[in-house]
Amino acid sequence: MSTAVALRSGSGRWILLATILGSGVAFLDGSVVNVALPAIGRDVGGGLRVLQWVLDAYLLTLSALLLLGGALGDRYGRRRVFTIGLVVFTLASLGCGLAPTGEALIIARLAQGVGGALLVPGSLALINASIDPDDRGEAVGRWAGLTGVSSAIGPFVGGWLVDAASWRWVFFINVPIAAAALLALRHVPETRDPNATGHLDIGGAVAVTVGLTGTIFALIEVPTAGWDTASTTAAVVGATALVVFPWLEARHPSPLLPLSLLRSSQFTGANLVTLTVYAALSGALFLLSLQLQQTMGYSALETGIATLPITIIMLLLSGRVGALAQRTGPRVLMTVGPFACAAGLWLLTGAEAGATYFGGVLPGVLVFGLGLSITVAPLTAAVLGSVGPERGGVASGVNNAVSRLAGLLAVAVLPVVAGLAGTGDGAPLGPGFATALHISAVMCAAGGVIAALTIGRGDRVETPPLPGLNHACQDPACECRD
Repeated sequence: MSTAVALRSGSGRWILLATILGSGVAFLDGSVVNVALPAIGRDVGGGLRVLQWVLDAYLLTLSALLLLGGALGDRYGRRRVFTIGLVVFTLASLGCGLAPTGEALIIARLAQGVGGALLVPGSLALINASIDPDDRGEAVGRWAGLTGVSSAIGPFVGGWLVDAASWRWVFFINVPIAAAALLALRHVPETRDPNATGHLDIGGAVAVTVGLTGTIFALIEVPTAGWDTASTTAAVVGATALVVFPWLEARHPSPLLPLSLLRSSQFTGANLVTLTVYAALSGALFLLSLQLQQTMGYSALETGIATLPITIIMLLLSGRVGALAQRTGPRVLMTVGPFACAAGLWLLTGAEAGATYFGGVLPGVLVFGLGLSITVAPLTAAVLGSVGPERGGVASGVNNAVSRLAGLLAVAVLPVVAGLAGTGDGAPLGPGFATALHISAVMCAAGGVIAALTIGRGDRVETPPLPGLNHACQDPACECRD
């Protein structure tokens, strides 16, 4: 292992630059794709089903392999795995931009998720392992602030690229940023965990990947193709693999998901809150982007600007809310925040044909952004406070994976439940949009109830060592929750 370096040294600056650029390319990609979806749909066809796959293909491989990616970095070198992930992500981004068909785009998005699973866990792991402990808080703060900027400008940049050039540039823009990150990585020292021994949990990684793939395939395909041979086989294989997954984890000496974590009611409760709130967030913002463009006639740029206040509010308030959670404990904030999110989603049902931005969109966006700001920092604190410091990395990684899984399921399931599965290319969403947002609002409120019942009443927790990592993961912005 290398010796920790000062943040203001030459090596420290290179480490910070490399991790900011590497994370920034993933954050930017996450925030620009949603605003590009209608343009993608018009170009490649396939209706809502293809757009669901464009989002879920990435989330599928990312959520399934995220914990494995972190374990690979600890074992084989964080810089090495981070670099491999960045290269895979960049090549896959080129594939996305050059994709001639919807099917080719989906395959490239799957590859992007693999790269992201290697890339995302490494950014803050490199800072944590390489920067002197006395400078680590400042380094993480700078990382959070600067990568937050990339999240904030993502919708604007994505909308501008779609309107001025093509949706393909949403993916091409990753290339120069990633190239700069790779140059900076040449100056970053290698680190690994000397205690990472034993066999990797490959069986668990295969089981969860097969399980999620089969289940999501059935959820997306059945509403349009019916229960044909492919869908039925996928559902059966996927369900079987998901049942086998915990059995494998219970028997592996170094499992991806240590089942002992679930004995903590606060850890389980915080992850259930994550599942409900981030499912609502992901599904609602996916459909809101389509609603603004296909029903209300917004351009891609206007859509990006319309949702920008959510990220701005979070950048302004998340740090303050985190400090408040440190003094008061997370329970009250985690209860109030999801209810505020629910109110914001309910207000967003006013985003309909003929409504103005200030009357039908902005009120919901502001209240929803406020609710997320109240929720996310205490949520991170509750997760990390539910386990000992030695298990903080594993707990954070599991919670990260849960948030991605929430988005994966929401994009697949919510349109079906709301009656939107048959929506054609570029067609207005109709009354199903309001139904979907009502369902999302109920899910957020359920998250508030779960928090009230499971999170410690008066426990004070330490400020998360990785501040803001849980926020806006489908903002539509980010790959930020390491």
